[in-house]
Order: sequence, then structure tokens, then C-alpha cells
Amino acid sequence: MIEPPGPIPFKTPSRHERGMRDSSGWRPTAYRSHTIGQVVSNGADMIGSEVTVAGYAETVRGRGGICFLMLRDGTGHIQAFLKRDNLDDSLFDAIQSATRESTIQVTGAVAQKRPPKLAEGEPAPPPEYEISVTGARVLADAAAPLPVGVTDDVHVGLDVRLDNRHLDLRRAHVNAMFQLRGKVLQYGRDHLISEGFQEINTPKIIAAAAEGGTNLFPMKYFETDAYLSQSPQLYKQLAVLGGLERVFEIGPAFRAEKHDTYRHLNEFISFDIEGAWMDDEDVMGVQERMIHHIWSQVAANDLDLIDVVNEYRASQDQEPVTVDIPSLPFPRIPYCDAIEIVKVGGGEIEWGDDIESHHCDIIAAQYPGFHFIPRWPMSMKPFYIHHKEDEESASGGQLSRGFDLNYGRDEMTSGGQREHRVDVLEQNLRNMGLEPADFTFYTDGFRYGAPPHAGWGLGVARLLMVLTGAGNVREVVLFPRDRSRVTP
Repeated sequence: MIEPPGPIPFKTPSRHERGMRDSSGWRPTAYRSHTIGQVVSNGADMIGSEVTVAGYAETVRGRGGICFLMLRDGTGHIQAFLKRDNLDDSLFDAIQSATRESTIQVTGAVAQKRPPKLAEGEPAPPPEYEISVTGARVLADAAAPLPVGVTDDVHVGLDVRLDNRHLDLRRAHVNAMFQLRGKVLQYGRDHLISEGFQEINTPKIIAAAAEGGTNLFPMKYFETDAYLSQSPQLYKQLAVLGGLERVFEIGPAFRAEKHDTYRHLNEFISFDIEGAWMDDEDVMGVQERMIHHIWSQVAANDLDLIDVVNEYRASQDQEPVTVDIPSLPFPRIPYCDAIEIVKVGGGEIEWGDDIESHHCDIIAAQYPGFHFIPRWPMSMKPFYIHHKEDEESASGGQLSRGFDLNYGRDEMTSGGQREHRVDVLEQNLRNMGLEPADFTFYTDGFRYGAPPHAGWGLGVARLLMVLTGAGNVREVVLFPRDRSRVTP
């Protein structure tokens, strides 16, 4: 911790006091006795109490012997009232001339702000509070001008915002979206644990592809050729084969795909689960219940964050986002039915074709929310997806136990029941023109008895796009990695 220079004009909280916390979990630190949010929400009970807060300078105004400083931290805003008579002249001048976004610490008594003059019959607004300052410090000056507007409406492109993400995060709606991201991870994790899943961590440096294909990032691991992991697929299956039964991971995956769209990144975070003695329908149930739980918890606890997002959206003439808790179960639209919906809707598609985004637009006209597309052709799914020999389409094509989850036009999830019979796994490889001997790193795990099992991977950022209305996946990824961005 960097110690402040010179004498401290207030009492630094003791080590014991720093260990005490309020119901929100916040503890005093060396630089503040309270968060701004605590002072604002408990102002009526704190009038006359001495507090120390610290934050960013949003505005500094006033002339002569008085100064009004608007401070912001991650919990709220408050006005600090400074008088030259109460402070050293050089300190008062330093604060009065401070640039926006400089970090400042103040100590003083909580007071109720003078209420505004009201027209006759106009209802009185709720009381507001301020800090009457007796001690202060400029902790760090902010350079000017700022490359990205924080409290003012400065129009810059997404690339400029991402280049200056440390400032972009100070914008209220951006900060709210990342607070929501943390909540989504928390609620999703809580739900999976409630259904008997346990969290695991799998390696991200691998010797061979877990899903086949060439979209791999090669690397040198000492003297060995290796790759960044595309997916925890192999390792979560091996954990299930080892008897852990129900596992999940929230972690990164890397894919060297050349897509450069609003919904693709080359590094992303996903929820991944795998469950023993489960089929595709079982794990679809886990997923829809988890999403239902996430939406329910956000609706119950975090609408204030949604309001911050919507305040910004209103300023940009964008439609507000709503947290509409999805009904259970989610619709199931088997691949064969989805093809017919696209055809009836005027789309050009045949059985065995992939369902592209423009086809999904046609399906989304009938199913605008979350919906599953199960029973894809086996020829379109990886070799490890399970199939039942007697499940064929009307045209005779073999159907798989693989599924996707979509929200409107966008794919959220790929998943399915896995093939647990090693002889069928090897035949699937041959059917796809692959040599089983090249995949023994995978198939060897199935030679000693394997339970039927199923799982899925759900993109966290795409889920956040739905929840926040973000039009680009980069909006809800802290430091995104795509074809052109490896910094900051």
C-alpha cells in the first residue's frame, strides 16, 4: 500500500476497525471509514458524525473561500463542502483547481443539504446529504483532457473506449454491466451447486485438440508443441468417468477462428457442465433452470443496475431492456421442424444444411426468446455426440442427441449427450474420415467402463448481451481478445 505523504488530518481506522464490517460487507480501510453509498443511504442517522470518504472528482466548482466538490466512488455520489477557513490555503487551492477524475480524500461531518426552493404546492424531494469538510488530500491528479468522457456525453468509437477501458469502466452504465456480469456468474454457480454439481478446473495448455478441427492457437511448451484449449470437453468428461458424476467449470476457452462479428471473440468465458447418468433432455433441463434462476435473482436483487443501463439507453434513444423471467420449460424445436419453419418463412434451406443467422431470424419471429434446437443430424455434430441407431429423419438421415440453445437469432449454447461406448466412438471417427489411432488420448478414457453422460457449454458474454441489450459482445467483456486486439 502506498502511504500518504505528510501528516494525516484525520484518524486512520485501526486494524481492529478495519476488520469490522456492516451488513453490506464493506469494511473500513486505511483510506476511508465509509463508502459514499453508506453515507448517502444512512445519512439521516449519521448527521453530525465524522466520516472519511475517498473517490473521483466529478465536478469542482466555487470561487473565493468556498468550494463544492462532487465525489464518486463505486457505490455512489456525494457533495463535499469546503471552506478556506477550515483548511490550509495551499490544500484548499489544490482541491479547488483539481482536474476531473482526480482522486481525493475528505474527512468531515455529515450534514443535510439545504433543500431547494419549491413552488407553492410542489412536493418536497427526499433529503440529501453532504460532508462538511475539515480535512482533505489530493491522492492523485488526473491528466487533462480525458481520452474518454466519464460523466459527460462524449461520442467516441468502441475501439477508443476499449483502448481506455480503465476510464470507460468509470461510466455508470458500463460499470453496471460488469457488476451484472459478476452477479450472473454468482447466480449461475449457486444454482449448479444447488443441483449437485461441483466446480473443477481443467488445464488450458493441451497437447491435442479436444474437439478436432484446426481452430487452435499453437504454442511452445518448453520443448513440446502444445495448444491453448478450445474447450474443457475432454477433461470434464474424464472427471465424470472418474466418478465425480456432476461437474462444472467457469473458465476461458481459445479458438483461432477468423470470425470478426458482433458476437465472436477468440478468447471467451463459458459455463461448462457435464453430468453422469444424464441424457440431452436432462442437461437441457439443468440449463433452462439455471437461466431461470439467474433471471429471477437479477429481477429480485439487481434492478437498480438495470435502471442505470436503461438511463443510458434512454439518452441514446435506445429501447429499454427488461428482465422478463423466462417461462419453463423453454420451447424445443427439433432440427427437422426448424428446417420446415425456415422453408415456410421463405428461407432457402435443405435438410442437412446448417441453420445460419438469417435462418434463425425466421425462427425467432415465432420464438423470440430462449429456445432449444435439438436432434441435429449426426453428420453435423462432433464424433463424440451420442446417437440412437433407430432415430432417423423422414429422409433417413441419422439424428444425434446434440442440441443448441438460441435466444432469438443468436446461439448461446452447444451441448448434447456424449457417446460413452468406445467402439461406437471409434466408428464415428471413421465415418468422419478420421483415424481412431490419432484420438487415443481421448478414447482411452472410455475403455474401462463409462457411464452415459451429457453436458453443454454456455457463453457468458452472449448471456450478458441478452440481459443488458448490448449490441456487441465486446461491450460485456472486460478486456476482449479478437483478431486485432491483444492489448490492453
